[in-house]
Amino acid sequence: MSRSRSIHLTLHIHKDPAAMAERAAHYLAACCEEAISQRGVFTLALSGGKTPLPLFRLLAGADWAERLPWEKIVLYWGDERCVGPDDPGSNYGMARSELLSHVPVTWYYRMKGEDDPVHAALAYENMLKEHFRLAPGEFPRFDCILLGLGEDGHTASLFPGEQGIEEKERIVIDQYVRSRSADRLTLTLPVLNNARCCMFMVTGKEKHAVLSQALNLLAEPKLPAQFVRPRLGDLVWIVDEGAAQG
Repeated sequence: MSRSRSIHLTLHIHKDPAAMAERAAHYLAACCEEAISQRGVFTLALSGGKTPLPLFRLLAGADWAERLPWEKIVLYWGDERCVGPDDPGSNYGMARSELLSHVPVTWYYRMKGEDDPVHAALAYENMLKEHFRLAPGEFPRFDCILLGLGEDGHTASLFPGEQGIEEKERIVIDQYVRSRSADRLTLTLPVLNNARCCMFMVTGKEKHAVLSQALNLLAEPKLPAQFVRPRLGDLVWIVDEGAAQG
């Protein structure tokens, strides 16, 4: 059986990050409407890095801030650096300054990067088990998970050459990333692949080679991003012309 047969992949190529943000915002709005109509809430896991900044700023603008039903949106994080919320490297801190402080969002739950990594990962995992009412062995099913793509093929904080990519049972893990000389917290692959949608946003011609590799669903996966293949969900890539064309 073909590896790609059960994967619903769509690729959107846009001129620049602003156009990408528009596409992503409209896609999130559609996902949000469907989720709320069926389940009453929209669960979204945010990503870090610079790529989602235009999207966050767009959603924080007056038009989108009023368009989305923020009181029914529940925000989580896909990964976090092990730093405090006021550190410039904090994924939560970036989202707080660019998005959360500008919209009437009520429900958001950050990974506590300032805590002991082992305890922080377990605490976030236990919280997700409670929020999603999981039975033993089950994984949360997010409505959408935002993801980025590193030049090394990493996504969330799942890095090539690290053991986190092999985790099959945990929901959230801590790991020391040797290439970054830093501890990270991250959702695991089983969680990503259980989502209703995983939405990658990728910019820059320096990402062209790794993007081409990630989009080849017929190839044997080697890089972390290649292993993101939602079993019962959509795989959406929103990229700029630089990443698409090199």
